[in-house]
Amino acid sequence: NVVNPDDIVERYGADTLRLYEMFLGPIEQSKPWDTNGIDGVHRFLKKLWGLFHTREGFDVCDDVATKEELKTIHKLIKKVTYDIENFSFNTSVSAFMICVNELSGLKCNKKEILQQLVILLAPFAPHISEELYHLLGNTTTVCDAVWPTFDEKYLKEDSVKYPVSFNGKVRYFKELPADMDKSQVEKDVLSDGQTAKFLDGKVIKKVIVVPGKIVNIVF
Repeated sequence: NVVNPDDIVERYGADTLRLYEMFLGPIEQSKPWDTNGIDGVHRFLKKLWGLFHTREGFDVCDDVATKEELKTIHKLIKKVTYDIENFSFNTSVSAFMICVNELSGLKCNKKEILQQLVILLAPFAPHISEELYHLLGNTTTVCDAVWPTFDEKYLKEDSVKYPVSFNGKVRYFKELPADMDKSQVEKDVLSDGQTAKFLDGKVIKKVIVVPGKIVNIVF
């Protein structure tokens, strides 16, 4: 069966069609054409547009980005840069959807973040990206914009949620600073009231701490 792309462009726009074709799966594989998925991609572009607009119109500020917002955009920069180099466009589209959902949850409307998002999206959805890039105050084309650079420091976690196991069975989780050393982790876990509850008076034989991963108490 032949689907006329002009009909889809007429209804949803060229950007939706481009994104949907990339979202179907790896480019080297054959994929079933199912127009039901187009609505989801179209909703994503509407949600993206909503990051830049309120009911009153265009609303983007010059405030400094928060740590959570920087983490979200740098995860995207890392992912999309890798995917483009490896022709993995379908996973890039998924990453864009996750990023927009996270930024929406953070109520982010900061130019520092949104401009990088638009530049990353330009190869995938050039028309809406060009429009948003100019709304952000730029006078040149988004195609000439400098590609954002990923910085690992924004992805470092401040804390780690340790699963605390007793004889290999996870009983509870404890969040501790990511830079805490093994002895400190052990001390903190052993002093926790939940540890005493699960030990129930039993004698500890050994405590195994894998930094950033797990704590296992053997009795």
